[in-house]
Amino acid sequence: MPLRVRVCDQLDVVDDAVTAFAVEGVTWPVIVTRIGGELVAFPGVCPHEDVPLEDFGVIEGGEVRCRVHGYRFDLATGTCEHMPALNLRRYKITLVGSEVWVDLL
Repeated sequence: MPLRVRVCDQLDVVDDAVTAFAVEGVTWPVIVTRIGGELVAFPGVCPHEDVPLEDFGVIEGGEVRCRVHGYRFDLATGTCEHMPALNLRRYKITLVGSEVWVDLL
């Protein structure tokens, strides 16, 4: 059963930007952005070495890049161009009116 939590309102989401939202009880914030008109949500931590993407992530061409070690993750698939076995988890999004809810599990 999914753990669905409210993260933000759609008006709070910035296109092609790393915008982090704190979620009570979750260690890392949830990042929500809009790429090509589509909402995307993912953990606020680089899966390579737990670097906070809120501080060190940048979105470029449909990817999030961690500026610490340069790892890039495709936001459509979660795959990493540097290390194919490394994946960025993406959360399923449900819209309830203008609210953005994500399934953490």
